Amino acid sequence: METELSRQLGVEHAIFGFTPFPAVAAAISRAGGLGVLGAVRYTAPEDLKRDLDWMQDHTDGMPYGLDVVMPAKKVEGVTEADVEAMIPEGHRRFVADTLARHGVPGLAEGEASGWRITGWMEEVARNQLDVAFDYPVKLLANALGPPPADVVARAHDRGILVAALAGSAKHARRHAEAGIDVVVAQGCEAGGHTGEIASMVLTPEVVDAVAPVPVLAAGGIGSGEQIAAGLALGAQGVWLGSLWLTTTEASLGSRALTEKLLAASSGDTVRSRALTGKPARQLRTAWTDAWDDPAGPGTLPMPLQGLLVAEAVSRIQRYEVGPLLGTPVGQIVGRMNTERSVREVFDDLTLGFERAVDRINRIAGRSEP
Repeated sequence: METELSRQLGVEHAIFGFTPFPAVAAAISRAGGLGVLGAVRYTAPEDLKRDLDWMQDHTDGMPYGLDVVMPAKKVEGVTEADVEAMIPEGHRRFVADTLARHGVPGLAEGEASGWRITGWMEEVARNQLDVAFDYPVKLLANALGPPPADVVARAHDRGILVAALAGSAKHARRHAEAGIDVVVAQGCEAGGHTGEIASMVLTPEVVDAVAPVPVLAAGGIGSGEQIAAGLALGAQGVWLGSLWLTTTEASLGSRALTEKLLAASSGDTVRSRALTGKPARQLRTAWTDAWDDPAGPGTLPMPLQGLLVAEAVSRIQRYEVGPLLGTPVGQIVGRMNTERSVREVFDDLTLGFERAVDRINRIAGRSEP
């Protein structure tokens, strides 16, 4: 599974694995892919430094990347308290009533309330980069489009390729015009924030729109056969995220959530604004149903929704409240029905890729006699 891009980055397989877990990212790199560590949860620079130090010690010298969240538009002079004051009281009551209806206990005094708006502020991302640029990061990805021009220039000065996710050919063209080195064409099957175009349609559109900029196919990819399909559509690699959630190296922190993922089918996800205010594919739960119900108050725009539900999500996860318990995950969850190590996943991906290539060669009459 080598391509021009994988050779440029010095990886054996053109598999780019996004994950919030350092152990998973390191294992992906050791297995021959490019592990990409998600940085959004590192609001304290020293925490990111600690885990990058760990990555250095556990990647066996293989390359790895970092994924940050830098908003497209910079907002100055606005504090978290200012944003929180914009949340209507009716929405707060809706959250409280939904939690009470399912008997969700409160957090203990002083217990962290999970994701906060600070993790999505440009200042936080810049602090993360100040740390990361001291490490031999090979790829910098941004989930919200191209980073600011000065960030792209800093990365390029250090020989770091810059990638950005796109859900349409129009967005991809803007990324290329902004000097992005790699475009991730993320179809609507993907977990987390995603657009409305399926990867089978999106990938070749983006490949044509930004050529010769390399493209990674993302969304609905969890087998070697699907990787082969992505490369056949013109991609130079694949971007996989959901697939790693049920690996033995992952640290979900909830056995109940792991079991829920293992039992889910590809039809058990939904694009909902319940988590952040933007459409994000996740497990369908009583929590997403409540927010998507026309009888409810409706979700708030980003970042208000995320700030509103942060404590509620922490309580649901802390007490493993089954009907409400969920996570961002793509439709590929239907294939994630056993716990395997990252190495075992890679073995399965490479074998599936070989099967697909052999099948196409037979169709083309090119197989060995």
